[in-house]
Amino acid sequence: MVKTVAVIGAGVSGLISLKCCVDEGLEPTCFERTEDIGGLWRFKESVEDGRASIYQSVITNTSKEMSCFSDFPMPEDFPNFLHNSKLLEYFRIFAKKFDLLKYIQFQTLVISVKRRPDFSSSGQWEVVTQRDGQEHSKVFDAVMVCSGHHIIPHIPLGSFPGIERFKGQYFHSRQYKHPEGFEGKRVLVIGIGNSASDIAVELSKKANQVFISTRHGSWVMGRMSKDGYPWDMMFHTRFSSMLKNILPRTVLKWMMEQQVNRWFNHENYGLEPHNKYLMKEPILNDDLPSRLLYGVIKVKSKVKKLTETSAIFEDGTVEEPIDVIILATGYTFSFPFLEDSFVKVENNMVSLYKYMFPPQLKKSTLACIGLIQPLGSIFPTVELQARWATRVFKGLCSLPSEQTMMEDIIKRNEKRIDLFGESQSQILQTYYIDYLDELALEIGAKPDLLPLLLKDPKLAVKLYFGPCNSYQYRLEGPGQWEGARNAILTQKQRILKPLKTRTLNTASNSSASFLLKILGLLVVVVAFIFQLQWL
Repeated sequence: MVKTVAVIGAGVSGLISLKCCVDEGLEPTCFERTEDIGGLWRFKESVEDGRASIYQSVITNTSKEMSCFSDFPMPEDFPNFLHNSKLLEYFRIFAKKFDLLKYIQFQTLVISVKRRPDFSSSGQWEVVTQRDGQEHSKVFDAVMVCSGHHIIPHIPLGSFPGIERFKGQYFHSRQYKHPEGFEGKRVLVIGIGNSASDIAVELSKKANQVFISTRHGSWVMGRMSKDGYPWDMMFHTRFSSMLKNILPRTVLKWMMEQQVNRWFNHENYGLEPHNKYLMKEPILNDDLPSRLLYGVIKVKSKVKKLTETSAIFEDGTVEEPIDVIILATGYTFSFPFLEDSFVKVENNMVSLYKYMFPPQLKKSTLACIGLIQPLGSIFPTVELQARWATRVFKGLCSLPSEQTMMEDIIKRNEKRIDLFGESQSQILQTYYIDYLDELALEIGAKPDLLPLLLKDPKLAVKLYFGPCNSYQYRLEGPGQWEGARNAILTQKQRILKPLKTRTLNTASNSSASFLLKILGLLVVVVAFIFQLQWL
C-alpha cells in the first residue's frame, strides 16, 4: 500500500502535489534543488543551471480568479493579473496556510530515481539525492515528478546559417532579465511566443529598433476583454467549450478570426498566421500592436541567413546592422534522473497516459505533474493532475491496461497534431476545459449540471455560462469544499476590488441609468401605440 511519496521540485506543481498528498493521508517528502519555493515564478538576477529562468517584468497571462487553487482564492486586493513577485507571495501564503514547508528539503538535488528489484510487486522506488556534497538514498512508495519543462533551452542554431560568423551578441531568451544595456541597439528577436513578444515590447522602449522574426505569425489578444473584465473570464466557459466541440472547424476558425481582428487587423500588421486552420494558442500582449503602430517594432519573415552584421530574411529583405539576436525558440525537456528515460519524446509525441503516467510500468506509482501546456491556466490543471495521481497511488482510482493507454496516447497525439500542428512548441498543447473535465471525471469531481439545474439553478447557470474556474471542481466528490459555491458567486467582487481605488457616487449614476431605462421603455410603448393607430 502506498504511504510515502517523493515529490521532485517545489514550484507550483510541487506545492500543490504536497497538499494533495496530505489531503489523501499520504506522507510526502519534497526535494528542491534551490533554497526556496516558487520554481519558475521566483525571479533571480542570474541564470542558474537546472532551474527555470524568467525576466524581471513577467506578469501572468491568466487572471487571479482563473489561476488560484480550488479551495484557496487569492486575496481580494490582489490585482487581476499578477507580477511574478505577487504570484510568489500567493504561493508563500498558500504554503503557510497548509503548513507545507515542513515537507520540503531545500538545496537537495535528485540524482536518480530507480525502480526497486521487487517493483513488480511493491511498486517502490529508490531515490538518490545529493546535499552538501553527500549522497543519500531512500525508498518511496510513489514518485511525483514536478520539476517543470522550462529549463532546457531549445537552440536550433542549424536553422540560422551564418550565425557562427555573426559578430554581435546572441543568446536564448532564458538569459534575458531586463532592458538595461540595450540602449541604442538594433535587436532581432527570433520567435513569436509570449516571451518573444514581451521581450520585444520591453526592449523597444530602450533599443534603437527591434525586429520580430516569425515563420508562421500568430493571433494577438489583450488581457482585457468585454467591459474590461479579464479575457479568460469570458473565453473559458462551458458554453463556449460546447460550441467548440460541436461546430465545424471552419466555423470556429471564422469566429476566432472575427474575435481577434476586432482589436486590430492582423493582416495589416503582418501578424496573421499562415495556417489559420490550426487552433494554436494566441499571444497575450497588451502593448505589441501599439509598438508596431509606433514603428519601434517591425515584423519580419523567417531568417534565411545571417552575415557578420546583418540578417537576411526569407522574403529577400535585409536588416543591417543587427547588434543583438535573442532566440525565443522555446524549450525542450529531459529528466536525466529517471531510469530508462520513462518520459521522452518520440515521433513528436510524449508517451504518457493523459500527459501523466508512463504506460509501461507494472505499478502506477510514478506520475508527471505539469508536463502539459493547456490553452488556459496551468495552476488548476496541475492541481487536478495531482488530485488524480494521489488517488491512483492509493488504489482509489485505477488505470486501464498498457495497450489501452498506448492507444489513447496515439489517438490523443493525432488529435493534437490536427488541432494545433506539429511544431516543437505544440507537443504538450491541449484544450483547457475538456482536459480539466477529463481529470475531474476520473476522481468524481466533475460537476453534474442537470441535477444542479433543478436543485440550484442560479449556480448551474453560473457554471455553464460563467467562467470555468477551479472552484467548480470542489462542489462535489472527494475533497469537496464548503466554500466553493460562495467563491463562484462572489468572484465578481474579487475582480473589481483592486480596480475600485477611487470612490464614485454610484447611487446617482444608477438612479440616472434606471430613469433612462424607464424613459426608453415609455418611448417604445408610445411608438407602439402610435403605430397601432395608423393600422
